[in-house]
Amino acid sequence: MKTKLSLLALILILLSFLPASAQQGPESWKRYTVPKQEFSVALPTLPAMTYYPPSKDNPWQIMLGVYADGVIYTVVVLENMRGRGSLSDFIAAQTRHFASDDVTEKPVVVNGVAGTEYSFSKSSNRFQFFADRNAFYCFGVLNAAVDHPGAQRFLSSIAFGQKQEGIAVTEGPGTPYHQDTDVVLYTGKDVERKARLGMKPEPRYTEAARDNQVTGTVVLKVVFTSAGNVSNIRIVSGLPDGLTENAVAAAKKIKFIPAMKDGHYVSMWMQLEYNFNLY
Repeated sequence: MKTKLSLLALILILLSFLPASAQQGPESWKRYTVPKQEFSVALPTLPAMTYYPPSKDNPWQIMLGVYADGVIYTVVVLENMRGRGSLSDFIAAQTRHFASDDVTEKPVVVNGVAGTEYSFSKSSNRFQFFADRNAFYCFGVLNAAVDHPGAQRFLSSIAFGQKQEGIAVTEGPGTPYHQDTDVVLYTGKDVERKARLGMKPEPRYTEAARDNQVTGTVVLKVVFTSAGNVSNIRIVSGLPDGLTENAVAAAKKIKFIPAMKDGHYVSMWMQLEYNFNLY
C-alpha cells in the first residue's frame, strides 16, 4: 500500500508542474448550437457569443469562443451575401495574422459540406473553413498540438444540417471553464510571456450614440487571469450613451492564452482600448 500511495503522490507532484495545456479538466464537454443556424459543435463549456446584426452593406456575423486549459476554441459564422464576398475573402480575413507562419492545407468534408483545413505549425493553430448556401464557417483551435485531444474532439464534432440538436447559445460572456484562484497580479514586465489574444470581439455602437454623433475611445484596465477569464474591470475613461457599457460587455467575451511565469500560467494587468468612430 505504501508503494502505491508513493507512486500516486509522485504522479500528482509531476502533474502540478505541467503547464495548464497539458492537464485535462473535468469531463464537461457538451454539444452547442445557435438558434436558426444549421451547425452544431462540442465545446468544454458554454461559449461566449457575439452577434453583429446585418446592415445595408454588411452581412450578419456570429462569433463564439471558449478558453480551456491553454487552448482557445472559436467559431465564426458570416452570412453568405452572394456577390458581396467569397469564401476565399473570408479565409484571408480569418488568417491574416498568420501570414508569415508555415501553413499546410488539406480537404475536409462534414455531412456532405466540403471544406479546407489550414494548419499553422509555428503558432499551433488549426482552422477548418466551410461554406453552404447561407453562410461561411470558420472553426478554429488555437495553441494546440496536432494530437491535442481537445482539438481532435472539437473538430471531429462539427455537424451541419437543419434542426441541429444541442444547447442553444445566446449572446453573452459564456461560462468560465475554471474559476479564478490567483491572488498575485503581474504586469507585463514581470512575466516571461504576455497574454496572447485569440478572440477580441468589437463592441457595437448604440443608436443613441449614433444619433448624438458620439465618438472617442473607451479605455479599460482589466486582469487577464490565469484561468482564462477577464476580471477586475476598471473604467479609465468612458463615453456616454451606452458605449462604455458595450465596451465592458465586449471585454468580458475576450478569449486569450494567459501569461506565463516560471512555466505556469499567471494573471496580469492589461489595458484595453475601444475606438468608436462614425463612418
